[in-house]
Formats: sequence, structure tokens, C-alpha cells
Amino acid sequence: MNYYMGMDHGTTAVSFEIIDENKEEVTYIQLNRNKLSRKEVSFKDTLQEKVDIKKIKLLAMTYAMGDAITKITPLGQVKNRGIQSIHGAGKVTGGGSNVYTDIESLKIPAVLIPGLHSDCEFLDDRFRASYSHCASSEKVSLTYYAYQTTGWKNMIIADISSNTVCILVENGEIKGAIDACLGAMGFIHGPLDLSMIREIDEGKKTANECFSHAGISKIADVNSKINNVKEDIIKKAVQKDKKGLLAIDSLVMSVVMEIYGLYGIMESDLDGIILTGSGGCMTTPINISGMIKEKVERLAPVRVLTSKSGAIGSSYIAYDIEKKGVDKVMGIDVIRK
Repeated sequence: MNYYMGMDHGTTAVSFEIIDENKEEVTYIQLNRNKLSRKEVSFKDTLQEKVDIKKIKLLAMTYAMGDAITKITPLGQVKNRGIQSIHGAGKVTGGGSNVYTDIESLKIPAVLIPGLHSDCEFLDDRFRASYSHCASSEKVSLTYYAYQTTGWKNMIIADISSNTVCILVENGEIKGAIDACLGAMGFIHGPLDLSMIREIDEGKKTANECFSHAGISKIADVNSKINNVKEDIIKKAVQKDKKGLLAIDSLVMSVVMEIYGLYGIMESDLDGIILTGSGGCMTTPINISGMIKEKVERLAPVRVLTSKSGAIGSSYIAYDIEKKGVDKVMGIDVIRK
């Protein structure tokens, strides 16, 4: 039995989905990025314990911003790991970099998925002209999972977790996205407002420091370690803390605004709206997905997917490239050796 593997390079964890010839899950691996950076856990060792690596036919990877490539590219043809810089995009732990090194050393057949940025010709020209960066590469993966699951060719996807990114899909292709530093707040990251711009100009904080505290954690007054932020905000809300409740309400407000914004520029009829990510899938102890659904279902049907969407979508990309020979994924070209 051959395996197909996908990777989701997230803010707090690096996740992997391995599927078999029937697209059934073989195993799911989630590794804390801080523990990876401190080498308290090893991707290489964990993977070897789970599966026979020689049976992995292809791994579809995501890594950081993915802003130095525009096509799904074999790893051996990728320069500088497919990124322009590691700076200015949230906290750098080195955990993902260690995983990348392990993948190279294991010699697993792999392709790297691009992010969504101004050099991507498949995007709407207005997005390319307006924003240097729209989304990291795992957003391509979760979009593919949403497309494969629903069959919707015209949809808006809201991925809500440490940051929030909404993706616009028309005619089965990704046409645009609103990155965390541009629009809706996540639990940790968000757009820079006037007071933060002043703090940067006055030298009190760097832009990256502001970005990493511009999510709803600033509203809930939570200053925990990155892996504890979401839980601490939710805990406050459950305890009916005013700041905690306001933080959740503000998250919902900003996501709904972003969905309506993308809907307003669509040139096709909207088939449906997807909610995903740890926040977008949450129904308990706070029903975040229900709160958002109530506000947007007047536009189109709403489907809530798993928080594993990125990893699963990457594994589907690997499967369809290797087994089916697809040459495009959501409008993105696939380079073959």
C-alpha cells in the first residue's frame, strides 16, 4: 500500500496527514513548533514510528510565506526554501525549518506549494496590484480540501485560528485572499491600527511585535505564551469576563465583515461559505462557528470543516499529482521533473 502525505505549516504547530490509495487516513501527526525548535520532539523519529517512509510516494509541503515561488514545485528545484524572507511574519521559532531539513535528509519525494502573493498570475489583477502578500501556502491546501469536499466552484473560505485569512474562489480557481495583517483578527495576529502605527514610529515596538499582538488577545487582555493564547481567551469568555466576551464578539464581527467584503466583489453566484481553522470549527465551549454562520448564511449555505483541513488538503494535492497526474490545482500550475 502506497502513501500520500500532506503538510500544514501552522502558527503554533506543524501538522501532517498521511492517506492511502483509497484516500483514507493512515495517520495524523501534529507537532508543537516550540518543541520542534528546541528539539524536544523530532519529525523524523515520529514519522518513522508511524509509517514505512519508503512507501510515501509524494509529500506536498507548505512552508512559511511561500512567496518566492508561484507554482507547485519539486523540492529539488526550489531555492531558499521558497521564501523571500523569514522576517515580518509573526514569531520565528525554527521548528518548521527543522522539519524542512528532516524532509530533505529523508529524501522523501516532495513538492512545495506556493503562497498567494503579487507574483501569482492566477490571482485577480486587483489583488496582485493591491497587496504584496495575500496568504501563506497552507491556505491553498485547505482551499483544495474544501473544493474536493463540497464541489463548490464559487466560494468564500474563512480560516480562523491564530490568524484569520479569507480566500475567494471563482470558477474553481483561487482569485484572491485577505491576509491576517490586512483584515479580520485572529486570536493572536491582526491588522495594525493607528495606535500601533504610532508605537512603531515612536520606536516603542517593531511592526512585527504589533502584528503579533493585534488579534483579539489585545481585547481580552491576554499576554500568554503563543500556544496558550486561544485557550486563555476562551476561558475568559466562558467565565463571562467582559473583555473575553467582547474579544469573541469582535472576532466574529471582523470575520463577517471580511466575508461580506469578498462577496461584494464576486463576479459569480456564490455557491457556499466555508468555515475552518480551530476558531472557525469551534462549537464548544463557545459556539464561534454558529455565531458567524448566523450572520452570513443569508448569502449562501455554510459548511464547517475540520481544523485539519490544511494537512488533509495537502495530502489530497500529493495524491492527485502523483496518482492522477493533475497539472493544475485551483488554478496553480504543477511543475513536473
